[in-house]
Amino acid sequence: MSLTPALLAAVRDRFAHVDCCPFEGPRVFFENAGGALHLKAVAETSAFHAGLPENQGRDNPASAALMEVIRRGKADMRLFLGAKGGQVFVGESGSEILFRLIRTAALGTAPGGAMLATTLEHPASRSAMTRWAEVTGRPLRFAVHDDATGTVTADAYAPHITPDLRVATIIHTSPVTGMAVDAGAIAAAIRAVAPDCLIIVDGIQHASHGAVDVTALGIDGYAISPYKAFSRHGYGVGWASDRLTACPKEVVTGSAPTVWEMGTRDSGAYATFSDVVDYLDWLGSHFTAETDRRARIEAAAAAIAAQEAALMAGLIRGQGNRRGLAAMPGITIIGGAAIEGREGVVSFVLAGTDSAALVAHLRAHGIRAHVRANDHYSGNVLGPLGLRSCVRVSVSHYNSADEVARFLAAMEAALTPAAAA
Repeated sequence: MSLTPALLAAVRDRFAHVDCCPFEGPRVFFENAGGALHLKAVAETSAFHAGLPENQGRDNPASAALMEVIRRGKADMRLFLGAKGGQVFVGESGSEILFRLIRTAALGTAPGGAMLATTLEHPASRSAMTRWAEVTGRPLRFAVHDDATGTVTADAYAPHITPDLRVATIIHTSPVTGMAVDAGAIAAAIRAVAPDCLIIVDGIQHASHGAVDVTALGIDGYAISPYKAFSRHGYGVGWASDRLTACPKEVVTGSAPTVWEMGTRDSGAYATFSDVVDYLDWLGSHFTAETDRRARIEAAAAAIAAQEAALMAGLIRGQGNRRGLAAMPGITIIGGAAIEGREGVVSFVLAGTDSAALVAHLRAHGIRAHVRANDHYSGNVLGPLGLRSCVRVSVSHYNSADEVARFLAAMEAALTPAAAA
């Protein structure tokens, strides 16, 4: 179900700077976890909306058109998220959305009880949980992730789930290990013991790699960063269940209680998210005869997952006569070498080689990758492993087997002569 060469070419043609950086020249873009390539349609839509002087809610045709853009954008957000209820809204960023969702949940639930997070989480949600556990005087518990597999399970959450649990957070996919988390199973385990607990999911890394269905997950909040899902920087998208929306929150006096947004919104944010949904609709139409847009989005997600699994298999296990990372001497892959459950990311270290130097070596060979340091962003994963840093290589469905081959060749050149022999 992966992309044919012809379809891959058509896909790549829809993205800006797919094989060439405007500052650096030709390159392979393997830094998708830091921000995916943007659709050309997104750039065009952004430019159009940036030039409009009109505001929403005015009595003129331009204002009416902007209101329709926002209405459609919200409908497309619901479609993308599989949201049959609740509210969708935009904010400053995915991180800011997580802070708002967690703050609202922590302040809106009954006093007392506890909060539950995981050591696998990004600091956006972990910091918000720490902050609001302190403010509300609640203990904050942590489900510990497994270093060997790079993920966290419902079994790891289970010892920390008690009936008085008020707020819990789950990360859908780790941006460091690349391993997915069974958020539905964890949410179900929490619901079985603490049905009133408000559950917030960080979907920022997952959103561009697989289908999202907040209804099926049985959760209360979900956040994504559209710049990591083929849109642009400058906004985040959130979803909140009806019961989370009913909690007291910051609103302009006189606003409806369902409102999450404050002030005049950027209509271009909504419009560029619609561009993403239109793209997924188009891509999915190549894999299903269904005309329903949600069915096409799900088909696109399945095709994206299959394409990326093939790319990750090449990176880790090898491609043609080239060995993969798992067979290269001195390479240690963070979270193990599994392909199943991996969503577009492989992080690794090369013994005796500084990760920053290896990223520079890859750049010199035309490969864009990224170094993750043992800091507040990645220390939760790297610290327990005793690592100062690692190299993160991240793919998306528009990457090709030829680009994987170029990466493997560059890695062979990075090995010592003795190791490469």
